[in-house]
Amino acid sequence: MTTAHLDGTRAPARTTGSDGLARLALKLDGVVTGLNGLAYLALATVLDSWFGIATSVQYPVGAFLLLFALGVLAAGTRRRISRPALTAIATANLFWVALSLTVAVSGTLTPTGIGTAWLVLQALTVGGFAGLQLLGLKRL
Repeated sequence: MTTAHLDGTRAPARTTGSDGLARLALKLDGVVTGLNGLAYLALATVLDSWFGIATSVQYPVGAFLLLFALGVLAAGTRRRISRPALTAIATANLFWVALSLTVAVSGTLTPTGIGTAWLVLQALTVGGFAGLQLLGLKRL
């Protein structure tokens, strides 16, 4: 929504303030997820030995995370926060939490101890983003 000034120019659109938490959660998620994806792509050979997760897994996961991050950032910088987009992102994040914890507990990808700790830390971080996003959704 724009407002007209007396001189005929328009002021920039303002947010209502109720989308602030959702917007912040999306932007933080996008930045952290993007950095994580870049790390998987750029440091896969190093992370392979630390985490015990093969580069053949890290490269596609890194590419996915980078693309997901771009989508999350796009959703967080739109003029209006889309409820369906925010819901989809929070749901995807909850799915990521479940998947990360399943891999950590089951040892499916044979992670090292550091790799298992990373999977759990990643799940907690992403779960935090999902929680903030769901809280932001309630405030929209």
